[in-house]
This record gives sequence, structure tokens and C-alpha cells, in this order.
Amino acid sequence: MGCLGLILLILITLPVFFILIFLNIVTISFSKLGLSPESAFILLFAMLLGSTINIPISRQRIAYRSARPYYMHFFFYVPPPVTHQVVTVNVGGAIIPVCFAFYLLPLAPLLSTVVVTAVVVMVTKWLARPVAGMGITMPFWIPPLFSAGLALLLSRDNPAPVAYISGVLGALIGADLLNWPSFRKLGAQVVSIGGAGVFDGVFLTGIVAALIA
Repeated sequence: MGCLGLILLILITLPVFFILIFLNIVTISFSKLGLSPESAFILLFAMLLGSTINIPISRQRIAYRSARPYYMHFFFYVPPPVTHQVVTVNVGGAIIPVCFAFYLLPLAPLLSTVVVTAVVVMVTKWLARPVAGMGITMPFWIPPLFSAGLALLLSRDNPAPVAYISGVLGALIGADLLNWPSFRKLGAQVVSIGGAGVFDGVFLTGIVAALIA
């Protein structure tokens, strides 16, 4: 029983240990972007907490009914018709990252930032897919991969701010804002800019940008 208890203790504490190490590394890395360790921790916590908060910015009338039933827990569910759609902005996936991006803007070379942002916008627009019943889907690793790689190539002296700004703005503009006309086709009552899969890309972009600092 003592051995079993020790194994259970390790299984419980090991994930917590790795999470603490991860938060410590990211917090120290964000300090390289001009934040104190305390401010970096608050920024990360605010993004995670803010991912649960959506601010409505638009309400439009639509007429959508899904013709495809969904299989849920041993029975089929047919979604009711959607008559109105509310477009929201996610606090943790859009508002906070954009504010921090503008905070970093004076630290980033302007030309490199504009070029990398434009490339990330085009790539994310090309790869983002409006999926009915799900929202805008996109491989979460695209914004951090392209923004970090191009920032290291075009701005070797100071790549971190370029990577963060271009990754955040590129993902939000390319994946969400440029797909606004397709929101009606999603058949969703609520569409969140910076939510769902786009939040994953934005959050990971911040971590990658901080780490290459």
C-alpha cells in the first residue's frame, strides 16, 4: 500500500512540477520582452482567464438550419435552426494579445514587422477553414512557426517582438477577420474572434516569441 501511495503521489505531483517549470521558463522569457517576472505571470494568467470571456460586438439575423444530425451519447441530435448570430471578441485570445503587441511595437523594426505580418496573414487565410458547427479551424502551429522563422531570418538583432506582433496580428487578421463574411455559414449562434483554435495559435505564438528572446 505504501508503494502504491508513493506511485499515486508521483503521478499527482509530476504534472504540477512540469507545469511550474514551464511557467517559470515562460515567465523569465517574457521578461526579455520588457516585462518583469511578475508582470509576465499576470499576462499569462490574464490570457488564460480571458479566454473564457467574450465581448459581443455584432448581432445579425441569419437563417441557418443544419441538415446533418450529430451523434451524441447513443442518439442523434439535430441542432435547432439558428435565427440570430452574435459575433464576439475573446479577451484572452484577441484583446490582451493585441494590446501587448502594440506595447511591443516601438521595440520592433517596422519594415520587418510589416513584411512578416503580411506573410502570416496570407498563410493563415489560406489554411483557415470555416467549419459548420465548429467555427474557424486552423493548425495551431502555423502562426508561431512562420512568425518565429521569418523573424529570425529578417530581424536577427531583435526577432522576439517581430515574432510576437506578426504571429498575433497575422493569426487574428488572416484566420478570423478575413473570414468574417463566412461567419453566417458556420450555423453558430455565437462566433468568437480569437477563440477556439485561433486562441491556441495566438497563445503559442506568445510563448515561442518569448523563448526566442
